Amino acid sequence: MHDHDTSERLASYADVLAGELPDSWTSSHLPADAKDDLAELADRIWDLDLVAASLAEHPLQQAAVLSRQDGAQLVLLDRHDERDGFLIAAVAPHALPDEAFRGVPEPNGIALADDPFLSAEQVTGDLLARYDSALTQVRHNALGGIQPSQPDRVVLTWQPDGSVATAPADDRASAVLMAHGFVQDPQSGIYRLSGDDTRAQARALREIGPRLDALGIGTALQHPAGRTAPTAAASVPPVPAGPRTPATRSR
Repeated sequence: MHDHDTSERLASYADVLAGELPDSWTSSHLPADAKDDLAELADRIWDLDLVAASLAEHPLQQAAVLSRQDGAQLVLLDRHDERDGFLIAAVAPHALPDEAFRGVPEPNGIALADDPFLSAEQVTGDLLARYDSALTQVRHNALGGIQPSQPDRVVLTWQPDGSVATAPADDRASAVLMAHGFVQDPQSGIYRLSGDDTRAQARALREIGPRLDALGIGTALQHPAGRTAPTAAASVPPVPAGPRTPATRSR
């Protein structure tokens, strides 16, 4: 089969598969001349089993990437075993620290038959279930002890350097935080309010409460053990710090 035909087959299969998966997925094709993108993608394939073994013998020459609205990605690639169908694997989240992956099992990929409709059922019941579980774990680990917020409550956590950090659950809360001096860390997605100017920090913490409350979002201030927050800023009732399990990365 010619390279053009192979590429068309891979792209078409990915398009149909994306349309059959739950939630909203889109697909894009990376041809052989997209060498930099393929190299970056190969490094992020989250697999230590079937797909890793295939890539060890057959470096990535083309791929189709399936992307979900929340940032989750799957990669579809050729099998190289003289069977019809493809291999599919999860793609690890971009720009998270290595520590976030520790202790999280690899959501290893699977082989698919040459039927995207049946394959969609297989991916949904097997790979996606394991991938979503792994994503939840690494994203929680990346918070570094910061208790995740909920749609109806923003949890603010004092940090050892005097800053305040939070992981808002939606764009409404994020907009309020940024309007009052919080800055988002592009790697972890965590929002931080510097403690360099404690008066400005205290004022910001006092002001975000009513703004969030008007949106139906409560606030809670979490104090790590051994640290006392400045009294000027302690206008939000503290909540107990939740336990965190250390992570080990195997990817």
